[in-house]
Amino acid sequence: MKHIKLIMILLAASSLLSCTNQNDAKTQEGSFEWQIDQFADIRIMRYQVPGWDDLNLEQKELIYYLNQAALCGRDIIFDQNYKHNLSIRRILEAVYQDYPGDRDAQGWQDLTVYLKRVWFSNGIHHHYSTDKFLPLFGQEYFAQLVNETPSESFPKELGTKNDIITKYSPIIFDPAIDSKRVSQEAGMDVVSASANNYYEGVTQKEAETFYARMVKPNDPEPISYGLNSKLVKEGNKIVERVWKVDGMYGAAIEKINYWLQKASQVAENPKQKQIIETLIEYYQTGNLKKFDEYSILWVTDLESRIDFVNGFIENYGDPMGYKASWESLVNYTDIEATKRTVILSTNAQWFENNSPVDPKFKKEKVKGVSAKVINAAMLGGDCYPSTPIGINLPNPDWIRAKHGSKSVTIDNITYAYNKSSEGNGFLEEFAWDKAEVELHGKHGSLAGSLHTDLHECLGHGSGKLAPGVVGDELKQYGSPIEESRADLFALYFIMDPKMVDLGIMPSLDVGKAEYNQYIRNGLMTQLTRVELGNKIEQAHMRNRQLIARWCYEHGKNDNVIEKRVRNDKIYYVITDHAKLRELFGQLLKEIQRIKSTGDYLGAQQLIEEYAVNIDFDLHKEVLDRFGKLNIAPYGGFVNPVYTPIYDNNDNLIDIKVEYTQGYTDQMLEYSTKYSFLPMYN
Repeated sequence: MKHIKLIMILLAASSLLSCTNQNDAKTQEGSFEWQIDQFADIRIMRYQVPGWDDLNLEQKELIYYLNQAALCGRDIIFDQNYKHNLSIRRILEAVYQDYPGDRDAQGWQDLTVYLKRVWFSNGIHHHYSTDKFLPLFGQEYFAQLVNETPSESFPKELGTKNDIITKYSPIIFDPAIDSKRVSQEAGMDVVSASANNYYEGVTQKEAETFYARMVKPNDPEPISYGLNSKLVKEGNKIVERVWKVDGMYGAAIEKINYWLQKASQVAENPKQKQIIETLIEYYQTGNLKKFDEYSILWVTDLESRIDFVNGFIENYGDPMGYKASWESLVNYTDIEATKRTVILSTNAQWFENNSPVDPKFKKEKVKGVSAKVINAAMLGGDCYPSTPIGINLPNPDWIRAKHGSKSVTIDNITYAYNKSSEGNGFLEEFAWDKAEVELHGKHGSLAGSLHTDLHECLGHGSGKLAPGVVGDELKQYGSPIEESRADLFALYFIMDPKMVDLGIMPSLDVGKAEYNQYIRNGLMTQLTRVELGNKIEQAHMRNRQLIARWCYEHGKNDNVIEKRVRNDKIYYVITDHAKLRELFGQLLKEIQRIKSTGDYLGAQQLIEEYAVNIDFDLHKEVLDRFGKLNIAPYGGFVNPVYTPIYDNNDNLIDIKVEYTQGYTDQMLEYSTKYSFLPMYN
């Protein structure tokens, strides 16, 4: 992918492991219920907002307004993912709320699970694999449900009940119709083969030609053309429908701006106020130059404790890497935990200088690298319900080179994953022996956090492009290459004695624990998220398998990673962690070369050879072993509920946080309060 990406690590294998975070003291848990629902391949959890009462009233008010802005864009991501998603969601919600018939039947239970999956994935395609998932109930039952639900329950724009059944039955039930939201199949027209709503009537070649004409040769500050628009063919002309207040998605963006305007009035400082006001102007105009201006202001704001992401940011959903999904994350700094990331960021130049990559691709002077540990206060858009555990922004390489980057590790999300996973037996099933389990139990939590810190803070910010390279040359291979680059940087340095010397970790055993987990995940356990017989599609899964398989193959002569079999079960065991680190360094050097030079064929060769295909027998074994544990491989969250408290004179005196809302109740409430868009299809 052409940009540095928001790290959608999501439910990394380490979150399934039985490990304990070290910050128990910062929350009063009592009988807090971490996991509240499980269906299909998904588990739903809650996260806490520790230290809320330590914030002052204006900080709480600022978070509240930013939270509201985060929720107002919910419809956008549904529509971006697929042009029929909003219609299907509203049909299903109408049936779920108003169907007067039997709710104990198996068909009804299947309908409920399907609706929950649609909510979770922001549409009818799986949030991770991007394959269309099909209901377990049949078309006849769907027709019955629609026919027996009162007509007034359905939006008028959908027409009659017969119109609904006729139009949407094949869309929902036919596996051949729009089967893949994001297609990355080599040799295919990935635009035409993808069901996302970023293009209409346009081929891959036409999209490439359209945007190639906009690029100025040797532009030192290239605009991210196409980031905030849908590309369509009207007659014989290709045009952009820009996402802005008076354009496409305008009704939702106007609401976002309303709450951003209120947030600007209680900003922590003048610079933060300027940041919010610049974002508002960008939403009003759709001017991508204004978005760059906002990004520069945002990345250089190191004083505000309250922070947020809000906008069209990440282009994982576009196989061409032009279009960005809408997302939001509201957060505040965990001051104590941030101390470790500050150490990393202040030593960024040392890590850059000592990277194993070719010196001509190293930055002579690392600028503006900042890092902190945060607690999420609200998840929105493409960050909800499934969310990252780390962020590194902004994306444009020229901004990062000139102004720096901002990296965060989301502590309360990682903590919630760990707490909800304690004692589930996952680690014991796939680790080779008790020593490996004990090493992870002792160091796994810190190892995972440090990997995220290094990946976000230093990995994405490392290296530089060769002269004349823009950054989008790798096309559909850009995302896994970039994620591999950041992961390899983290893996290489987490076993460096410098980490011990800096006081960030007690010994290199922390690095060994991370190596064990990473190889186990890359070669085996992440396969629990892929249907048997399928290939790997998701960028982060590709990057992890690429690294693990490349190192396994290239370390065979020295038996660096050994394949062992016990009781007919396969295990992968690292026999020499130091030699594995050397392999990580060799691969990092090659991937940085590919990134820096824009070597498309080199990227293609690595991805297609190591990252895509899965050994069928191994895959089947992993799924069989995992299935016996009754663990959902994917996880997501409901948001806390924030309630303003006023005195008798209507003066705001506090904002209360509660963790009582269930998954279904929250989804229905959001659909009622934050549905602003028409059904474009």
